[in-house]
Amino acid sequence: MTKQPRAARARLSSVANSLRLLTSFSGEENELGITTLANRLGLAKSTVHRLAATLTGAGFLEQNGDTGKYRLGLSLFELGALVRRRMDVANEARPQLRELLEKTGETVQLGIVDQSSVLYVYEMESRRAIRMAAAVGARAPLHCTAVGKVLLAFQSPDYVKEIVDRGLTRYTDKTITKRDDLVALLKDVRARDCAIDDEESEIGLRAIAALGVAAPVQRMTKKVMQNCVPIVVATANAVSQRLGYLPAHAAAEALEHA
Repeated sequence: MTKQPRAARARLSSVANSLRLLTSFSGEENELGITTLANRLGLAKSTVHRLAATLTGAGFLEQNGDTGKYRLGLSLFELGALVRRRMDVANEARPQLRELLEKTGETVQLGIVDQSSVLYVYEMESRRAIRMAAAVGARAPLHCTAVGKVLLAFQSPDYVKEIVDRGLTRYTDKTITKRDDLVALLKDVRARDCAIDDEESEIGLRAIAALGVAAPVQRMTKKVMQNCVPIVVATANAVSQRLGYLPAHAAAEALEHA
């Protein structure tokens, strides 16, 4: 095997470290200093400083003039916007999500499966003062959120096994953490075409999903939740049809009349 020149290896290492630096930020830690980044990445401060300077020059990082800490820059937002414009599901779902928001008055979310979690790709927030929200680009567990359970229910058995094998983290006393319980629940979700999150991922949160409607438990009583189910399912079906999906029975009818 031909060895790469030292300069090429160094460039690859710098790219990898730059990516590691960018992915160190999160919703909870949106600003980080050089010392924190160096400790987290296991790199010298001088190296991290050079990487940060390069990324700042390209607009991938911004520096807070008051604290000296760094945050993600607008160049990443621009790249993300390009990706998002390619996501037909978010574009096609927008009218239906708006209608669902108007009908329920609660935060509406659209998520997809990405790697081993839910990735929220679109959201419309409730106008109420107290509301539930999941920022676009945020991630959530598959096994205990309403959106996650709906998505997981229609994945392959191998993928479900992979999620179970990774461990079902307990977030509240109501979180399902046993394989057999989760498998039974997913079977029920497939039968009903929707899932609920009854304070399983977060205390004080109830949600319904075929897409996702989330609200504080004070407003989302169990009676209200049941009344919302057909609205949420109907909205999800409308989005699916816009994307070209036909339920099995509708596909069969279409073939008969072809």
